[in-house]
Formats: sequence, structure tokens, C-alpha cells
Amino acid sequence: MPSWLLPENIADVLPSEARKIEDLRRAILDNFRLYGYELVTPPMLEYLDSLLPVGGHDMDLRMFKLVDQLSGRTLGLRADMTTQVARIDAHLLNRPSVTRLCYAGSVLHTRPSGLHATREPLQIGAEIYGHAGLEADAEIQELALASLALAGFTEVRLDLCHAGLLRALISADENAREDEAALIALLRAKDIPALSVLVEDYAPLIRDALLKLPDLYGDASVIARARAVLPTLPAVEKALTDLEVLLDLAGDAQVTVDLADLSGYQYESGAMFALYVPGLPNAVARGGRYDHVGEAFGRARPATGFSMDLRELARLLPGAAPKAAIRAPWSRDPELRRRIAELRNAGEIVIQHLPGHDTEQQEFEHDRVIVFEGGNWILKSLG
Repeated sequence: MPSWLLPENIADVLPSEARKIEDLRRAILDNFRLYGYELVTPPMLEYLDSLLPVGGHDMDLRMFKLVDQLSGRTLGLRADMTTQVARIDAHLLNRPSVTRLCYAGSVLHTRPSGLHATREPLQIGAEIYGHAGLEADAEIQELALASLALAGFTEVRLDLCHAGLLRALISADENAREDEAALIALLRAKDIPALSVLVEDYAPLIRDALLKLPDLYGDASVIARARAVLPTLPAVEKALTDLEVLLDLAGDAQVTVDLADLSGYQYESGAMFALYVPGLPNAVARGGRYDHVGEAFGRARPATGFSMDLRELARLLPGAAPKAAIRAPWSRDPELRRRIAELRNAGEIVIQHLPGHDTEQQEFEHDRVIVFEGGNWILKSLG
């Protein structure tokens, strides 16, 4: 095998695609800043126990691990940046007030998440710490939708769910508490026959509610249907009310409610959402409330946020048109060098052609040229 071949689902990003990703990253991070989010950059690897503070079996399987030759402890290459940012909030910043943080960086997965997915996503996201109210959830939802709008997506579907609803049902039955992991797996798979067998000995009220969850999917009317068939537990009512508010704040997005969508359930403690766009079967962004992650770092803080993969997002966008550029000869002439510097300071792209070479470039198209005429360096159109 040639030494330059890359591992499966690992790829270089070539100039035009890299520029598209970088332009998108800058636009989204700049928009985060308009909302008051501060940028942080966590390290690529940490001690394993700080990357898995909530006992996430799924995350453990997705993470590359190695032994630190300095300490002898196990290190993990991050597969997600959410827990890292929670650590920064809880342990390093340690602010008493609301904190808004954002981030962008590569993460690594042991296996791809889909058929054509990369094992090196470029994750970008934003988090709010310190506010337990629904206002923070609403802001994160708005920010996620605004990020897709910046990328040029006009057709967006917002799927809403609430981890608190299932937790309320499970906590109301001792058998359900013992079977939590199995219940989550069957609800994720919407395996109704196996679910029926598992819940057979549960209290009738909880058994019937769990069996109805997979059918509670659809438009805004799902909320009313859920109120009619689910137990009138305070936590269930709160979850449904939260979803009603978030549904009203979804703007132009098409909204669906899926009360059995448990993606990210190991993290989440409240309202959850997923965003879908045409051309991609999987969610392009996911977010939700995860109030308990900070406990592992010695400081439980209310928290909600979202993240998405910039590489996957950029892949759905059309290729960018070449940028207009100015061609210039290479010369030691001070006047030419001064003229080129002036143009670059004004934001123009000036490419000097090296002697004896043609230039082949994907990103630029020469529409002007600097030539020496009449004793001066002048700018001429190539039109």
C-alpha cells in the first residue's frame, strides 16, 4: 500500500472546498459574537475520564484512545467538544453569572456516523451556562436556525423532543428504572413488538404511555394528542409546555414533534432538537439541554447548546465562483511592489506570476493585469 494513502473515511480538503468551509466558519462565528458568545479552543486530547464525564457508552465507542507516555494515564482524542466546553465553564472560568461560549474545531471518530461521513468532522457550536429557564433553550434554537440561514438554507425542518418526558415516565415505575437502557434502545429503534414484551409487567399507566410514545410524531397537534394519552405528571406537563413555546418560536422552519426521538439522550436533560435540510438524510445540527454534565467537574450548572459539522454542511452547498484576481509580473521594481501593496491593502487579490511558469488555480480568475506602460505600472482590464 502506498505510504501516502489515507485511512478510510479520512480525506484531505482541497482548495475550493477548504475556502467554502472557512468562509462558512467565519460567518457563523461572527454571528455567534453578535449574540455575545465568547470563543474558546479546547485541546485535541485530554485524560479519558474528563472526556467521558456522564458515562456515555456511545461516546466511549466513538473515541480513539492512547496511553500518555508522560503520566501513564489513558488519553482520549476528542469525539465531541461539548464536555470540554462544559469543563472550561465549570472549572476554569467559574463565573457565577450566565456564560455564553462558542467553539470550532476538528473531532475524531473511530467509525463514520453514516455511509459517506468523514471520521474527522469539523464541529462548530455554541453553549449557554447558568440559566435554567426556557429563554436559554429558545436562544440556542434561534442561533442554530440563524446559522443554517447564513449558510443559505431556506428549507429547514426542526424536529423537537424532550428528554424530561421519558425520564418522568421511567422514574414513575421501579421496573422501568431498572430497564432504562433497554427502553431507550427499543424506543430509538421504534421496535414496538419487543417494547411490548419488555413493559408487560409495568404499572398499566406507565406501560400504556411508553407504548404510545413512538406514535406521538407529527406536527403541532402532537402536543394535544400527548396531553390526552400520557399521564398527568408535573414533569410531563412541563415538557409539553416547553415544546409548545419552542414550536411557536421556530420562525419559518417546518416543525415536527417526535416524543420518541432519543438521539443524544445520554447527555440531555430537557428540550432537544434536530435540524434537517434537503439533500441530507441525517440531522445537520443537534442541540438541547444537558444540565448534569458539569457535575463531573465539581460544579453542576444549567446548560444548553447545539453543534453541527461544517464539513458536512459545506458539502451540501454549491461550489463557490472563482474570485476575481489581478495578475502581476514578478519584479524587484520598488514602484511595482508599492502598487501591489496598495491594491492588497485595499482588499484586492494580486497574484504575481513567477518567471517561466503558468499558474493553475481553482479559486481565482484573472480579470485585470498590471502592466508597465509609458514609464508607469498601470492596471488594465482583461475583458
